[in-house]
Amino acid sequence: MKKYIISATALLSAVLFASCDNMLDTEPRVTEMTTATFPGKPGDVEALNVATYSIMNGMGGGTSTDTNPIFMWEIMSDNCYGSGGLQDKEVKSLHHLVTCNANQYELLFTLIYGGIQRANTQIATIDNFEWKDKAQRNQLLGEGYFMRGLYTLWATQFFGDVPLITTNQFEESMHQEQSADSTIYPQILSDFVSAQSLMGTATHLTDSKMAGHANRYAASAFIARAYMFWAGFYKKVGDLSKGGAPAINLVEQEGCKGRPFLTQEDVVKGLKEIISSGAYKLVPDYRGLWQYSNSIIWKEAQNADGKGYAFVKDMNPDHCFDKPGMGNGNTEELFEVQYMNASKWAINNAGQQPYSCDRMYSNYMSCFWGLRCNGDNGKRASTYPFNEGWGQGTPSCNLWDDWSAAEKQMKEATGVSIDIRKLGSLIDCDKELTSYSYVKDDCEESGYGVKKWNSVCAWACDNDKDTWWTKAVEGFKGSLENSMQGDHFEDTYLMRYADVLLMASELTGDVSYMNQVRQRAKLPALASYSLTALQNERRWEFAFEGIRFNDMRRWTGKGVKNGYATQALQAQEGKMVVCLGDKANRRPMKHMTSSWKERYEATDGFLPKPQSQITLSHGGMKQNKGWDGSAVTQYKTLY
Repeated sequence: MKKYIISATALLSAVLFASCDNMLDTEPRVTEMTTATFPGKPGDVEALNVATYSIMNGMGGGTSTDTNPIFMWEIMSDNCYGSGGLQDKEVKSLHHLVTCNANQYELLFTLIYGGIQRANTQIATIDNFEWKDKAQRNQLLGEGYFMRGLYTLWATQFFGDVPLITTNQFEESMHQEQSADSTIYPQILSDFVSAQSLMGTATHLTDSKMAGHANRYAASAFIARAYMFWAGFYKKVGDLSKGGAPAINLVEQEGCKGRPFLTQEDVVKGLKEIISSGAYKLVPDYRGLWQYSNSIIWKEAQNADGKGYAFVKDMNPDHCFDKPGMGNGNTEELFEVQYMNASKWAINNAGQQPYSCDRMYSNYMSCFWGLRCNGDNGKRASTYPFNEGWGQGTPSCNLWDDWSAAEKQMKEATGVSIDIRKLGSLIDCDKELTSYSYVKDDCEESGYGVKKWNSVCAWACDNDKDTWWTKAVEGFKGSLENSMQGDHFEDTYLMRYADVLLMASELTGDVSYMNQVRQRAKLPALASYSLTALQNERRWEFAFEGIRFNDMRRWTGKGVKNGYATQALQAQEGKMVVCLGDKANRRPMKHMTSSWKERYEATDGFLPKPQSQITLSHGGMKQNKGWDGSAVTQYKTLY
């Protein structure tokens, strides 16, 4: 198990748009470093590379639920409700596709463009000096292209048509938004193709220095993810297994020369290279991907006192989260965000950039998704082995019900009745927890919790709010001094090998790739491929990993009425949920202002661009459709 490794140093300042009398037009002081003098050696480029990655830690740390892409896309999907407490307006507005204020997503916007700016600097200054090691130079340049492609992909998936910035020299024209379909996606795919051409194939499994870094295989996987979203959402290719997705033109830049376009066949070739390389493999037990399966909890499950967590008792101890090849740094981890034991409680925003956050070193999804149903004042006996948290993003009744229906159908067809991934992903609070109750300001409680990311507290811990990490590492002392809210170090998976297999299956119609994923879950093999089976497989395999919402969108197509996403989201209406802690009187789930159908079809799943950034663009950016400021777009108190 990797212990508290992070791909970050102290964040450097970076903002997309600033007023003309601010930093953009000032001359550098004599003592300041500029791109004329920095970087001046390979170590400088490595430091700049770390800073480029570190933006992801700022997004995933404890700044806001409105900056974490993985968490946000789950809230926007039919996998989760907004929930939380009465005061948690932001997360509920995200789920209902309304907004609390005109600048709700400004921090997300500036973080993404801060990452783009750092990547641009890394690319532009790579040859400031003579390189002795060309392979090192190409790897670092490739990582710069990869991260620019990733941040730009996120920008378009959240905000649609946005400014495309590919230089570190600011110009007024950068304020102008571009077409995501015809201009930005060609650049995104070109960046990933450049990264694929330039980077090596070393992995974190063969070279510890590659932990948290992209390589050729990660680039190939993200080429597939970006291409499939573009082909499905913008070009409305519903079933990629039948072919027919168009080629996309590539931009002339290093690593893309001689490649005028990218085809579906090219994308498949990259995925097959990953598969045939043997560089990655599925972990043997799905539970070994998640921290609740750690050795401390497993050992407690073996005790005869009955107080252990029965769900992991039958595991091979070598497959526990903290064993080699499992958990953090596991054999199927292609690309991830890592964390370290360096968080502090304070958020030092005063006079600094908005993402100067001391909690960024902790994976705050464990806090967001921690149990608000904290029973007897958060006593571990009530919720063992899970810990309390903010209770935002409660799993939807839809996810549990749809999954249970799929299990029933499978049993009728094959006799196999259990998909271990369901209880491997979800906490059935009423059945799994000893004393399950609600806090009085709970909203939209379904009776389920997120098991994958939930904070874990062992009986071996010294107090009820410690996380298992306090006992996993000798001499550990949580730097945050608030274990329940800050000692979280589980990697955030951005690409797993399971996704490579399922994308390969979807692009080719070859069911054997999908069956490898099903085999790991101990499910019967499918005789043939179908899009419906693939859609379900992706939903079950990647629940709470930030993939569902954009899958829904690409299976729908931009501007399509009553499509896959619309129907799935609208199905939430009428599900019975607990509000205000009143478990005896459930109420039907309803939309905040209109309906999920109306809000999704009005917006195509895009968020509103921050009004402050639109203003600073001097007309270069326009607000997304569906966000006209009318009553249906505005947060409304339901509880």
